[in-house]
Amino acid sequence: QVQLVESGGGLVQAGGSLTLSCASSRSRFIAPMAWYRQPPGKQRDLVARITSDGSTNYANSVKGRFTISRDAAKNTLYLQMNSVKPDDTAVYYCYAFWFGNDYWGQGTQVTVSS
Repeated sequence: QVQLVESGGGLVQAGGSLTLSCASSRSRFIAPMAWYRQPPGKQRDLVARITSDGSTNYANSVKGRFTISRDAAKNTLYLQMNSVKPDDTAVYYCYAFWFGNDYWGQGTQVTVSS
């Protein structure tokens, strides 16, 4: 019932910035959402999350560097990544919890060069 599509990934130099987007197929989509990431050969971990009322939470590794936000009018979730590090290299996934179900995007690759 909900499709999530990530975009904005790519190659970026260490210290640079990148913005990821996650577009939802459903209008007026109000649900808890999050960004996860999975480095090569490692588990998928939470990066940042945002509740339906706008409260946010970040992994310690990205605090002060990444910002999660939502544009309600566009039904789009964002992750602003600043001061990126090589350890940020991973596939980034958009997540939503809606009416008792988990929804995942297909992921977008972020590669940070040193």
